[in-house]
Amino acid sequence: MEELLALAAEAAGSRRHLVAVQLPVSLVMMTPIAHALDGRGPLPVAVGAGLRVMASAPLHGGELPAMVDQELADLIRPGLTPAQACVLAAASCPGVTDVLLAASGAPHWRQAAFAVAQPSLTAAKLREITGVLASP
Repeated sequence: MEELLALAAEAAGSRRHLVAVQLPVSLVMMTPIAHALDGRGPLPVAVGAGLRVMASAPLHGGELPAMVDQELADLIRPGLTPAQACVLAAASCPGVTDVLLAASGAPHWRQAAFAVAQPSLTAAKLREITGVLASP
């Protein structure tokens, strides 16, 4: 992230035009979440630089909801579908300001909108989730 910021400053001079970055954040790509919870990695640097952070691939190309059972979805937030739980987990990552995803139709958009409208998961809950997923 530091190199990206330096390149943006070099390209734009004193008028930096870089306003956002896009990073993969999902239950498959847990490293950004774990690092952000510890104040490390690209997310805190981006936030410190005043950038918006767009979480991409929160459903890992549409594969993740089939890998998440209802028990894990309920651990994330009771009452959500696996897909909604995955979106909420990505949206709750410290520093994430937007979630990018594709939907096959209006019902999926409504489900995603419902998920991101939920209160964010706490750092403690995200740590619990990362711990569950990291355990053998």
